[in-house]
Amino acid sequence: MTRFKSTSLADQVFEKLEQDIIMGNYPAGEVLTELKLAEQLGVSRTPIREALRRLQQERLIEEVGKGSVVLGITQEDLLDIMEIRQHVEPLASRYAAENISDGELEELQHVVQLQEFYCQNGDLEHLNQMDAKFHQIICAASGRPVIRDTLIPLHRRTTRFRKAALTSQEHMQNMVKEHREIFDAIASRDGQQAAQLTQMHIRSAKHRMIERMTNNG
Repeated sequence: MTRFKSTSLADQVFEKLEQDIIMGNYPAGEVLTELKLAEQLGVSRTPIREALRRLQQERLIEEVGKGSVVLGITQEDLLDIMEIRQHVEPLASRYAAENISDGELEELQHVVQLQEFYCQNGDLEHLNQMDAKFHQIICAASGRPVIRDTLIPLHRRTTRFRKAALTSQEHMQNMVKEHREIFDAIASRDGQQAAQLTQMHIRSAKHRMIERMTNNG
């Protein structure tokens, strides 16, 4: 049984269900009910109801009368998400180059170094975690809350597809190399270069994800 803290229970239930849907633990087409989820998670139906309402607002589920059917993330959704990231994320890198603090820069460098280590050892799970951390730090360092709040949820929604797209050591090495180049540009306070490198990085990731999703569903 999943254990939740007593505070912000609805938030924790929402995050748990959102992650399970994104990772495919609840596949598209599956019907979720308050009673079923309450039993699975060991909580009352009140936080479940609130979480389902938020998931419906996020268009991850749709109410169908007898429950809520999982919509998941379609290929069209993924394409739209990556198009948005391709246009907005370069702004985050440009602003990060201008505004990043010494502490954030040190943290970003540490993440890149960990990625290089995990890549060398073929540790995809930790590599993927550091991928998320890399982009989160840049979004936070941009100093632009609207950009941060736009990008981080989108990045979270691509978790499963990012992981699936890293199908070879070459793909992992390319991703880490691109992150190192983006870091170097930010560390040099070269906003224009950081933005250009980020745009190329997102375009490359988009192609890998769409190709993987097209070939494997």
